[in-house]
Amino acid sequence: MKIKFREHRIPSRNAGPYIAAPGPDGALWFCEHGASRIGRFDPATEAFREFDLPDRDAQPIGIIAGADGHMWFCEKKANKIGRISMAGAITEFAVPTANAGPDGIALGPDGAVWFSQTEASQIGRATPDGAIREFRDGITPGSRPLSIVVRDGALWFSEASGNRVGRVDMNGVVSEFPIPTHDSQPRAMALHPDGSIWFVQTSSNSLGRVAADGSMREFKVTTPDASLRGVAITNDGKIWCTQNVANKIGCMSAAGEMLGEHDIPTPASGARCILAWPDGRLFFTQYDASLIGEVIVE
Repeated sequence: MKIKFREHRIPSRNAGPYIAAPGPDGALWFCEHGASRIGRFDPATEAFREFDLPDRDAQPIGIIAGADGHMWFCEKKANKIGRISMAGAITEFAVPTANAGPDGIALGPDGAVWFSQTEASQIGRATPDGAIREFRDGITPGSRPLSIVVRDGALWFSEASGNRVGRVDMNGVVSEFPIPTHDSQPRAMALHPDGSIWFVQTSSNSLGRVAADGSMREFKVTTPDASLRGVAITNDGKIWCTQNVANKIGCMSAAGEMLGEHDIPTPASGARCILAWPDGRLFFTQYDASLIGEVIVE
């Protein structure tokens, strides 16, 4: 497999791009964790726009397109859920639990956005008008939920300190599934076309796969201590991941075979989120270099 990279510099210095998501306008929207901004990158024109958050140390992290045509995002330090229109108008909603640490976010099948509360070990739900409910029962205390994806009409989430994958249904009923490897530190998750969920295991240097019944398999990546952070799945079923410390982009088959690990051009770029674009490209955030990276498979 041959790939090539392109890198796009974000205007703000120390932007610290973290999670990114496609918007309804066809652009890539992302959280500037370091600069306390929401960024927008147009893949067609390669133009950036940036929008300041009211709190200059909000530490935005997770972002997703809502059902209302806006982007919704988590402000981890400010303890708020934010909403930004395509024109850049920002509205914020306070999370009821103090210092909850909102982090990952996903659009639920009910049209609400669901988000993890890492510091409170809870899952939150925000309606389009900003009304927030919180769910704690059934989640292991101190488990630190992070990433969220939707499957089978429920929200599945990684528990970074609990070493589990959790599931919460629309009624707030929680189930948890232990990961076989101890202290694997699960983080980012992505849904595969076959219905399985793949997730990175940062401490165990592996990619995990959880089936519909909660059963799991784990697959090691080749480079030792690569520090996996983000995961994305392309239409052909291949699993791609960012390797933060190794400064590589990895690719694995659905059978768990490593297909390649590719060096990112900028050294120590701090690769975080990765996502598949409809045309087959992949985009990834480079936290330490304040870049948006692009992977083109040839």
